[in-house]
Amino acid sequence: MTKIRHALPYALLALLAGCASAQGAATKDGAETTELRYQGSAGAVTFPELAEELGYLGDIKLKWVGNTTSGPQDIQSVATGQTDIGGAFNGAIIKLKAAKAPIKAVVGYYGSDEQSFSGYYVADDSPIRTARDLIGKKIGVNTLGAHHEAVIKEYLKREGLTPEEIKQVELVVIPPVNTEQAIRQGQLDVGTLGGILKDKALQRGGLRPLFTDVGLFGPFTAGSVVLRDDFVAGNPRTTRTFVEAFAKAVHWTQTHPRQEVVATFKKIIAKRGRSEDATAVTFWKSSGIAGKGGVIADKEFQTWIDWLEREGELRPGQVKVSDLYTNAYNPYANGSAS
Repeated sequence: MTKIRHALPYALLALLAGCASAQGAATKDGAETTELRYQGSAGAVTFPELAEELGYLGDIKLKWVGNTTSGPQDIQSVATGQTDIGGAFNGAIIKLKAAKAPIKAVVGYYGSDEQSFSGYYVADDSPIRTARDLIGKKIGVNTLGAHHEAVIKEYLKREGLTPEEIKQVELVVIPPVNTEQAIRQGQLDVGTLGGILKDKALQRGGLRPLFTDVGLFGPFTAGSVVLRDDFVAGNPRTTRTFVEAFAKAVHWTQTHPRQEVVATFKKIIAKRGRSEDATAVTFWKSSGIAGKGGVIADKEFQTWIDWLEREGELRPGQVKVSDLYTNAYNPYANGSAS
C-alpha cells in the first residue's frame, strides 16, 4: 500500500472531524444512507468494489470520489467527513484516534503472509548482512511514520541495537517505483519492496532480502478500514450490511483460486472505465489478511501501540486497544457467516 506523510496535523484533523462529522451520518428524513463515498486505487480493486461485483452489498451503492494517495490520507478523509469509508496502517489509525478523531476500525483489509509481504532488499554484492551493518546507512521507505518505519525499527530493536544506534540508521522517503533503481545505483543501501514492484525486481535478479515483515512478525493483518462514530450511530443497518459484505469479499479471496480472483479483478477494472492498466492485479497472490474475513485481533493494534509508546509519540496508556476497533459487525468473528 502506498503511504505518504500526513497532510495535516492530527490535532487539526480531529477538530475538522468534529465540524464535518454530520456529513453522511443519515439522510435528512431520518432514513439510513445507502450511498457510501470512498476513494479507490488506480489499477487495483478494493474490497468494497469486489463486494459490489459479487452482489454482497444489497441496496448499498458505492460512490467513487477519486483515488487515494495514501492510507493516512484515506482515513483523514473519513475523519473530516469527505468520505464514509477508508483504510490505513493500524499505526496510523492509532495516531488519528489519539488525536481524538471519532473513528473506529471495523475490518482488516491488508497484511502480510508467505505469499504477499514486504521485504527490505540490498544488492547481491552489498556488505550488509546484519542489522548492525545498517548503522550509518540509508534505507528507502515510501513514507515516514507508517508501516515500514515501524517494521524497520522493530527489526533493529530485536537485533539488539540501542536507541542511539537506531537513530543512526537513516530512513529516506522515495517513491516506490524508484526504489529498485536507487538500490542498484547505490543511492540507497537498502530499499523497501512489495507487491508487483518486488516481484519484477526479483525477476531481474541481483537483489537479496535482508529481512521481511512476515519473517519478523509471522502472518499479520497490518491495516484496517474505519468508519466515523456518527456514521455508525446513524446508520446501524447500513454499517452491518457494509461490514458483512466487506468481510465476505475478503473471505472470498481467501477461499477461491488465485486465477479466479485475478480474473474478477480484471473484469471490475474493465467495467469501471477509468482508463487504467490492469497489469498490477495479474501479480496478485493473496490478500495477506491473517484473520478469516478480516477479523481483527488485539495484537494487530497492540504491537503498534507499544512501538508508538517507545518512540515517544504516545504516552503510556494514552490509547487502549478496546477504543480502536470492533468485530461486532463481522460475521466471521463468531466463527460463522451466512
